[in-house]
Amino acid sequence: MALAEGKDSSNHLDVSKSNSVLVDVTLADDARLAELGYKGEFKREFSLLETVAFAFSIMNVIGGVSSTLSFGLASGRGHVGMVWGWFIPCLFVNCIAASMAELASSMPTSAGLYYFSAKLAPARYAALASWITGWANVTGQVTLVCSIDYTVAQMITTAVAVNSDGAVVLGAAPTYGILLGILFVHGVMCSAATKVLARINLFYGLIIAGAPIATIVALFVCSEGSGAIAKAAFTQYENHTGWKNDGWAFLLSFAAPMWALTGYDSAAHISEEVAGAARVAPIAILVSVAAVEIVGWILNIAASSATASVPALLSTDLALPMGQLFLDVVGKRGMLAIWSFIIIAQFLCGAAQAIDASRVIFAFARDNALPGSRLWKRVNKHTQTPVNAVWLVIGLSALCGLLGFSATAFSSLAGASVIGLYTSYATPIFLRITSGRGKLVPGPFSLGRWFMPTGIVAVAWVAFIVVLLCFPSSQTTSAREMNYAPVIVLAVFAFAGGSWVFSARKWFTGPLPNIDAANASSKVA
Repeated sequence: MALAEGKDSSNHLDVSKSNSVLVDVTLADDARLAELGYKGEFKREFSLLETVAFAFSIMNVIGGVSSTLSFGLASGRGHVGMVWGWFIPCLFVNCIAASMAELASSMPTSAGLYYFSAKLAPARYAALASWITGWANVTGQVTLVCSIDYTVAQMITTAVAVNSDGAVVLGAAPTYGILLGILFVHGVMCSAATKVLARINLFYGLIIAGAPIATIVALFVCSEGSGAIAKAAFTQYENHTGWKNDGWAFLLSFAAPMWALTGYDSAAHISEEVAGAARVAPIAILVSVAAVEIVGWILNIAASSATASVPALLSTDLALPMGQLFLDVVGKRGMLAIWSFIIIAQFLCGAAQAIDASRVIFAFARDNALPGSRLWKRVNKHTQTPVNAVWLVIGLSALCGLLGFSATAFSSLAGASVIGLYTSYATPIFLRITSGRGKLVPGPFSLGRWFMPTGIVAVAWVAFIVVLLCFPSSQTTSAREMNYAPVIVLAVFAFAGGSWVFSARKWFTGPLPNIDAANASSKVA
């Protein structure tokens, strides 16, 4: 009995010590946040594992590969594009992720990228740099939510067509209806408390990590003897675009991994809900990006090896050619089983991205940068989460979903999200290597003297990819088949630019501290 009591006492001391450490970490986080000018408004209930799972979930590798195969094949990828069209961009994305990790470690705030830009720009242009970065990020975040959920709708219509043996083929209107239903469910899910969201993310991570592993095994094992020969899987090139230049057609394949590798800035946007944010956020960015790159490359190799005929996949009546590949390789029942897990994974990915986008909206509204900011910056007193911002994201995504009535809906939404997000990634990195070289106070993670070459490569790559994604998939196009990505981005920037010239430049000063200097110093002390 005495032994049991001693054991209970020891366990109690261990729990007390753990709680004490967590309290100390949280106080240090809030003190650093106060130095940056903000008061802590969220509970810090995301751990390192949950933060990594969150960032990994948003990039959902199985959903990314399954969705982008639809326009990847049409962009002339063939086997070479599937394998090397994924691998090459990853080398450059690593530079962007490393630069962002350094910034997130130095300034762990939900304001994220536009806060970084404001602090690294020359004082005279700080507000403008913040304004540009913020609107680019908002554009990318919202269109990314819509593009992810639109692919979920496409996956569902693909499953319906396969299950009915092609008797039921849902068109644009039913697909849009499914999209609205998915967005509504995500709105309800993302309105939950931080603790609930953090725990759910572990479930997200398990599903999203398990689905690609099962898929890779199925494609390799079940396609043996019927897919492409080993050499062809890595070297066979086929140009099925309307572009005559084979080199340019291959470059278009880069759009696939660039869309899949978006959203890792989410670790910065939830940093005010993370314990030990200055250390955890950069780790989450780097680990999640590396994991998606490696698993995605292996998955593309598996898909290439299982593909017997690229033209046959392109001619499928299914909404997503990846569904046809599974149907060819594992049959109807096997395809529906695997596809069900992919749908769940992509659905959870959309939920994670909606959380991220709502935090961006909240942070930007907190600095009064959005129309109706007073409404969008409110934190629900029951859940202590920005519920109003969540539903703004859902509403704007539903509006963007109207592009589903065009033939290039997904490629346009994906392109807009990549252009918006990577523009917002590159802006603070550009300022870091120019005007902000001596301004950054390093956090636990720092690139040291490597920040300059890493930043130069990152900015140059983003400039290249933004131009690339503005082009259509064919030299000849029509109103229904054109690339609407630049239209979306230009429309937002026309609004943001007009607002700046006629109004915002007179009152927007960049990130607004919501904590006074006295409170900040007392918290630090």
